[in-house]
Amino acid sequence: MRTWADRPREAAALLNPALMAVISANGAIQYERQSSQAMPWYLTFLIAPLVLHKGTRETLPRDTRTHLSTWITDNAVIRAGFPQRAQALTEHVREGLRFGMANRMLTVTGDGGLHGTLAATVMPIKAGDAAQIVRASGLIGKWFTRVDQPATLFALFGVAP
Repeated sequence: MRTWADRPREAAALLNPALMAVISANGAIQYERQSSQAMPWYLTFLIAPLVLHKGTRETLPRDTRTHLSTWITDNAVIRAGFPQRAQALTEHVREGLRFGMANRMLTVTGDGGLHGTLAATVMPIKAGDAAQIVRASGLIGKWFTRVDQPATLFALFGVAP
């Protein structure tokens, strides 16, 4: 990872560890609410590239009734760029996971699940890109519960864990 002084301002603002932790925590919270199980920790590496890329975020459905494979088929251009975005965000996601664990926003269960906790003070964002990103992470968390095997998610997006 680059030091903060060496990061472009936009990247430092958008890809900061706190926001990355909130994205992971909100996805995990919604996953657990929907399935009553902790989200597999490695799914955080799929959530970030889906919600941080504005073009992708804007094509997400309003709810989880749309089948994920249908959405991917309908948005083939987005899927084509997904592996590169996911790879580029890997270190930022890791940094966010470490930040989230250190600040008790994220905990890993004994079986590798990720449990998220967000204080009410974290969620006052009501408008703008940050609010859309956080809302979208929750949608993705819920959506991922509709796929039986996590490996299927990685295959649908053309990446490997």
